[in-house]
Amino acid sequence: MTTPTIVDFRRNLKAQESAPARVLKGEPKTWVRNYYTDPSQQFFAGTWASNVGKWQVEYTEHEFCHLLEGCVVLTSADGKRWQFNAGDAWVIPAGFSGTWETVEPARKRYATFEAAKPA
Repeated sequence: MTTPTIVDFRRNLKAQESAPARVLKGEPKTWVRNYYTDPSQQFFAGTWASNVGKWQVEYTEHEFCHLLEGCVVLTSADGKRWQFNAGDAWVIPAGFSGTWETVEPARKRYATFEAAKPA
């Protein structure tokens, strides 16, 4: 059996730019560098960045976030609010819905897991 290769986030990887759907404020753009996808296509890890803006979110995956730069605010559909600053880490469970607001340009490391859908 071959030993898996370590995934090094320091390597240069071209970012994929996109715009969030359901924008509520600003003209946000995001940039993703996905460094790892497991063979089942359920687990992903990489870096993500965003300029200022606010948009609606509905998570089908579980996501671990570690904010490296900036400030973001997540607000649940029922109005609970969380503010995260550079250095903070948190988990967004699958099923969370509400808004994501990038208050200051932000950059995070992420790891996501999406359970397989029942057949």
